[in-house]
Amino acid sequence: MVKKQPTYSEKVFLVMKKLVKRVTNTLPALLLLLGTALSQASVQLLDQVIAIVDDDVILQSELDERMNAVMINLEKNNQKDKAPPLETIQKEMFDQLILENIQLQMAYRYGVRISDAQLNESLLRIAEQNRMNLAQFKEALEKDGLSYLTTREQIRREMIIQRVQQGNVNQRVHITDQEIANFLDSEDGKTLTAAQYRIMHALITVPGNAEFDQIEAARAFSQELYLEIEQGKSYQDVVRSTGPFSIHTSDLGWRSSNELPSLLASVAPGLAKGETAPPIQSPSGFHLIKMVDKRGDGETINQTKARHILLKASAIRDEAATEKEINKLRQQAIEKNNFEELARGYSEDIGSAVEGGELGWSSPGQFVPAFQKAMDDTPIGDISVAFRSQYGWHIVLIEDRRVKDVTQDLRKRMARNYIHKRKYDDELQAWLQKIRDEAYVDYK
Repeated sequence: MVKKQPTYSEKVFLVMKKLVKRVTNTLPALLLLLGTALSQASVQLLDQVIAIVDDDVILQSELDERMNAVMINLEKNNQKDKAPPLETIQKEMFDQLILENIQLQMAYRYGVRISDAQLNESLLRIAEQNRMNLAQFKEALEKDGLSYLTTREQIRREMIIQRVQQGNVNQRVHITDQEIANFLDSEDGKTLTAAQYRIMHALITVPGNAEFDQIEAARAFSQELYLEIEQGKSYQDVVRSTGPFSIHTSDLGWRSSNELPSLLASVAPGLAKGETAPPIQSPSGFHLIKMVDKRGDGETINQTKARHILLKASAIRDEAATEKEINKLRQQAIEKNNFEELARGYSEDIGSAVEGGELGWSSPGQFVPAFQKAMDDTPIGDISVAFRSQYGWHIVLIEDRRVKDVTQDLRKRMARNYIHKRKYDDELQAWLQKIRDEAYVDYK
């Protein structure tokens, strides 16, 4: 699609609109109105348009700001000598500004906005990632020769652009169940979704030239430590204890079976979370390992099967009357064992009423805290006491509970996320090229 070229008057309007916008955004005012005499009231433009992009313009000052930030970053990282020629960097920054401008105009049309509160949260996260508070972050920027206000607005632009990209590109990404299954069967899929273990390790050292008696003494000492842990003592406290042998401890962090030392790889997968294995002998001594945590292997969650009845207060029935009514229904359900029938007749939860209040199997965190607490506190087969949530007054019938292994669900989710990212990156580049081809750009 070819955009119509703006008329001369339209170009002047675009320039003035951009100038006003940059001043009101508190960015450096690069346009000054000066006159050699007040009576002449002449205007001198200390900035210039370098491109018209659809309904907006790009100013020389914008490119200068971007180039300044790039050069400061190169110098800070000692990469200036290895950088491409200045003309290459400038062209890349110019193209980037054009593409950003197109997306920002799309954001304006879509009504995408980033509030100051949202922007402040992002700035705080960036500062915290660099182990700073906002004041320190601002000081660090200014020390590097960067404007805090300019950086702030650039981050706002990036957040807006990210939302525009997600809104347009996500709908272009489609993933089938067969793609997920194929990926899980591939070597990459098996590596990505392999179970991971976080292990604490303690080595009771034995010299390589140790006599039989010394080895047996180390074995006995290791067994004593293990029994102390089995009896409830803290693993950390036990392995820090003093004795006739040196103990070297370490946290191996998160590792898959393939990344574990072969000595531990055969033992770790069989340990439950929080379990310590009996001493393992090697030429260097005896090892005590504890499974601190695991993921992707035997992941389970507690699920609850329930029904509920919801009544909402209204102008006709106030909170007190609604509470009284829900308690009447509870008593009737207990006496007549007809909870499902009552839910169909009285529940004001449209989604579940036709199913007799059926909620199916739910996982922790699926419902609001008040509802979750009522489910957790009510035994199987019982009806909860009446309680109020943000939606109204409820009673809940607990039908069953189970522990579900969700390992395969988690593996599928990891595979989907990986495939989505790969496809998203490809689709993003295609979409960016498309909007760039369709835009009207007049270089000045």
